[in-house]
Amino acid sequence: MNTKMFVGNLPFNITESDLRDLCGDFGTVTDLYFPVDQMTGRPRGFAFVTMDSVMAMNEAIKALNGKEVQGRAINVNEARPKEERPRDFGGGGGGGRGGYGGGREDRGGKGGYSKRY
Repeated sequence: MNTKMFVGNLPFNITESDLRDLCGDFGTVTDLYFPVDQMTGRPRGFAFVTMDSVMAMNEAIKALNGKEVQGRAINVNEARPKEERPRDFGGGGGGGRGGYGGGREDRGGKGGYSKRY
């Protein structure tokens, strides 16, 4: 029984209190995740709001999705579970130290390096 909503396209000057009030018209807000940018301290433009019941969540989604808040049409829908992503520590790209070429002779033959096989 999921009661968590994703609220996107939020105005950057909206506060956590504003968001609680907005969603609180449809039921009790039991949890609110309102991330802020670490560098600027400003909201990141989205939040996750957990309501006390599925009915409250559905009513909030129906009423708030597309509603204009401080000049922006917000997006509200049921939050999907976080998908498992494979851990890829390779970072992509050519693998190893590829692309560095050979010795100095590749750049005109000067520099005192010689190829040894």
